[in-house]
Amino acid sequence: MSSSNGPTNEDVWNTARSPAHGFCDDKATRQLLRARPPRPALEWVERYLRGRVVSVRALQGGMSSAVHLVTVEQPGGLRHQAVLRRYVRPELNEEDPDLVEREARALRFVEQIDVPTPRLMAVDRIAGVPSLLMTRLPGRVDWWPTDGERWLRRLAALLPKIHGAPRPPPEVIFRYAPYAQTSYQPPAWARHPEAWERAVEITYGRPPDLPTVLVQRDFHPGNVLWRYGQVSGVVDWQAASIGPAVVDVGHCRWNLLTFGREVADRFANLWEQASGATYHPWGDVVAIVGCLDQLRTARDPGTISSRTSWSTRWPHSREGLDPVTWVPGYPRAMRKLSGRRRSRRDRPDPPLLRTPRSAPPARPP
Repeated sequence: MSSSNGPTNEDVWNTARSPAHGFCDDKATRQLLRARPPRPALEWVERYLRGRVVSVRALQGGMSSAVHLVTVEQPGGLRHQAVLRRYVRPELNEEDPDLVEREARALRFVEQIDVPTPRLMAVDRIAGVPSLLMTRLPGRVDWWPTDGERWLRRLAALLPKIHGAPRPPPEVIFRYAPYAQTSYQPPAWARHPEAWERAVEITYGRPPDLPTVLVQRDFHPGNVLWRYGQVSGVVDWQAASIGPAVVDVGHCRWNLLTFGREVADRFANLWEQASGATYHPWGDVVAIVGCLDQLRTARDPGTISSRTSWSTRWPHSREGLDPVTWVPGYPRAMRKLSGRRRSRRDRPDPPLLRTPRSAPPARPP
């Protein structure tokens, strides 16, 4: 990990001034996710809040759903605000038809944790679209910190509070499972394809013996709200799971690579200080493999295109994306993760050699 003082080069933090995830919409994204919700959705909000919609504003940052801040005026002039989230991507609903119900269960559960989270108000299918209505949290997403070290420290301090929550029942929040990919072939630009093969084997092999806790599963700066330099909330709980804490750390490290490897390492160092635990590189490996579809379909390593057809610019280099150079001490980490390395003869076929349909499911049934 990096030194205790953290990254000091201002150029490291200035890289974030480029458009962040969810803030560089193309025309198709604007039409699908940022357009005004249809009248049936707004009428649903009006019925629940017992008033008249007077304003609607699209909230940027999310790419899996349409999210809008809705203001309703009640009789007498009192105004209330709520957040309307609609899962409008047909391919996402086909892949995960229970997504909105799972998010509703997660929102109810996380009301008890020591971190501000949205409160569920209503859930339904409106005009065939799974929809949630939830309370609005104050603050905004901050991908452009003026004090990077303080920002990282406060991000890291959130995770022990989430992971320290009572363990949820498995029927409320499912256990962690790696995101299935359509293929496990390494990216064409990978300099060490055998490392990617081994990473896939590790991802779908026996996980390390680590305590399992509540994990947010999509923890990164785009899902944290800030107000006056303090964290004011954590949003987007639809992927919450029961799994090792390093799942959240590794996923956030992956997203922090937009600032460079040094910042990602510093975040893990600060999490270790806050939690009293030691970071396990398995978290890095599952984060990388969980993005294989995005990495493989990118036209170049600076562009990550997801399986749902949107893209985001990332200032990564080829070296920054290759697990050989990203995971700290990669060869040593691989030995730690996998134990004695088996010969080719007694090693089973890695998942990347299977057909996509035989890949493990993205989530438990």
